[in-house]
Amino acid sequence: MEDMVLQGVAGEVSRLKNQLKAGLIGNEILIERMLIGLLTGGHLLIEGAPGLAKTRAVRLMSGAVTGDFARIQCTPDLLPSDLTGTDVFKPETGAFSFARGPVFHNLVLVDEINRAPPKVQSALLEAMAEQQVTSGGTTYELPDPFVVVATQNPIEHEGTFPLPEAQLDRFMLHVLLEQPDLATERRILDLVEEESRISPKPISAIDLETLREARRQAIDVHLSPALRDYVVRIVVATRMPPFSTEIEHAVSPRGSIALATAAKARGFLEGRDHALPEDVEALAADALSHRLVLSWKAMSEGRTARRVINDILEATEPL
Repeated sequence: MEDMVLQGVAGEVSRLKNQLKAGLIGNEILIERMLIGLLTGGHLLIEGAPGLAKTRAVRLMSGAVTGDFARIQCTPDLLPSDLTGTDVFKPETGAFSFARGPVFHNLVLVDEINRAPPKVQSALLEAMAEQQVTSGGTTYELPDPFVVVATQNPIEHEGTFPLPEAQLDRFMLHVLLEQPDLATERRILDLVEEESRISPKPISAIDLETLREARRQAIDVHLSPALRDYVVRIVVATRMPPFSTEIEHAVSPRGSIALATAAKARGFLEGRDHALPEDVEALAADALSHRLVLSWKAMSEGRTARRVINDILEATEPL
């Protein structure tokens, strides 16, 4: 494809990124991670206290792409069929037909996923892993692109169902949101005040074909053999001393794949045709920390999975 066209697609994604920044002050990392999800088809888990614009971020993203969007508000009484759909009897035909659930959309927001019971989480697992839904013995393909963005509140534990490791592993990135600093919070307040008086400008969305072309270009971003070695050495370090003494379950090869794919997408977002060690380092904690389980001893000493990943990065030479 012509260079001019390649630049045009990259320019569309860059323009979209800038528009999202204008509506999500102080959330540049979250914006980058969501765009990486769009470019790779990877699913995101966003964790943060109430009021940190998790839902707002996904809603803005839904307006940025000309695809379908659905929101699923999780509650303890949710059923798998509420997510995937169910067979409905049609009196006019005397037969059953499948009524598709909200998961049959391009972008699906699963709000407070840890409030969904295990059966619902399992139904979502098939959709995320296989991009399909099975009901009544029939398998239905989900749309392309298909991205799940789930949120969870870390400070509430009553009436919640912690995600099992197998479910967490299906998320490409696990993003932790921090409270904003003083200057950022003031800018947020100014933005809300302005939006209360003047309707915000609608985001100029990119169409699905442009997104698919951007995905193809992100896949073609060069990942050198040395950088692949770097990714693998980071992941394998979770299985080897000295770090394995703190880890009950190490990162699987899916972690290597996720980190490498995300690094290529970040390189594309930065306007490069190749990934750099800084891409790997920026994404390692979000791509790997939710894929390992610390030992009881490590947790009792106050260690966290992210701290372990950061220590591995400090101990591993890039090239």
